[in-house]
Amino acid sequence: MFTTRYHKLLFSVSLMFFFYTLFDGILLYILPIKITSLGYSKSQMGLIIALSNIFGAIFDFLLAKFITNTSYRRLFLVVYALCFIYPLLIWSSKTLPLFIFSMAVWGLYGDLSSYATFDFVSRRSRPKEHCKSFGVIGIFRSLGYLMAPIVVGIITLEAVTFMPYSVAILAVFMALFFYVWLVSLSPKKDSHLYDHKAKYRHFNFFAEYKILQKVAKVLLPVLFFNVSLNIFDSMFWTIGPIFSESFIGFKNFGWLFMSAYTLPVLVINWFINPIVLKFGKKKTAFVSFFIGGLILLPICLVTNPVAIIILVFISSLANSIAWPALAGAYADYISESRSYQKEIESLTDFTYNIGFIIGPILGGVLADLVGIKNTFSVLATYSMIIVIILLMVTPKHINVVLHRK
Repeated sequence: MFTTRYHKLLFSVSLMFFFYTLFDGILLYILPIKITSLGYSKSQMGLIIALSNIFGAIFDFLLAKFITNTSYRRLFLVVYALCFIYPLLIWSSKTLPLFIFSMAVWGLYGDLSSYATFDFVSRRSRPKEHCKSFGVIGIFRSLGYLMAPIVVGIITLEAVTFMPYSVAILAVFMALFFYVWLVSLSPKKDSHLYDHKAKYRHFNFFAEYKILQKVAKVLLPVLFFNVSLNIFDSMFWTIGPIFSESFIGFKNFGWLFMSAYTLPVLVINWFINPIVLKFGKKKTAFVSFFIGGLILLPICLVTNPVAIIILVFISSLANSIAWPALAGAYADYISESRSYQKEIESLTDFTYNIGFIIGPILGGVLADLVGIKNTFSVLATYSMIIVIILLMVTPKHINVVLHRK
């Protein structure tokens, strides 16, 4: 009985995420084009995009303090309210202050969405199903991000028209429809499995900071890896959409390039569970990220646009294993230490934001200095070095069964 209900819940939240990421992906794709079309340099564009995650990092700490009883139903509702506002802000943004405010809204709804997702998986699935749950959700998320550049490529490649913004708003309406379905399927009582309901207490600023330090020290290797993954991802999404400028004769290069980057998750996530059961979640994440970087490394030497797209696809095929593997590890840590759930979620989002602060800035600056294609090779080298270091220093087992004093 539980399995049937859970599968329905998982299916409804996955469909909701498809339309949510379709919305987010459309705006993520057109945002660099929109900013550079207003005369900003690639470096300035990267800095503006990074602002969303600077705000997100601030929200991470505030949310850890003020969210005292997380519930995915309430959090998702706030997310979609903000999603209706965001495209209108981007559409009307032309000056830096308005862009800054838009990035703050983006940072907030991104944080809340991540909180809600971890709460859903840890609340509604058994520990052994965590990686599978994130894998299924990841498939639908990736499908949304895959379709976003295709949709933009079909309707218009110009971020100055309102058409892509209106399609994004329509996607939010569809996500809201499946949110209603999710709520109707959810148990009325917001309890965790096995009655492991997360217990939260109010803390003052300094007490919460000490608690976050304590948890971060235990999870430091995987938190650092999370930063690296998101640097990689944010650089792709920042400079990828404008990479088409390098191939003027290849009209559809931009959206094909980004689709090649996002498509592999749809393939890999169906096979992720047997891989992590055999090799372990952390090791699987580390090694797959290294292989992805190794494959991407020679991109600076390739001149044929079709060959570049194929190379990115194969590289992403390896990289895409790391995301659900790492997310499954985080869900395990939450299950092991329920009283630290909000701190683990907060640190996960904080490191995501750190990666998305560094990535766009670094991507924009390197694109101006060495060119976009060489920037991807630099990124590949960085990812390989990081994995080598982490494999040497990360404990085989990370014990997060902590006790509050």
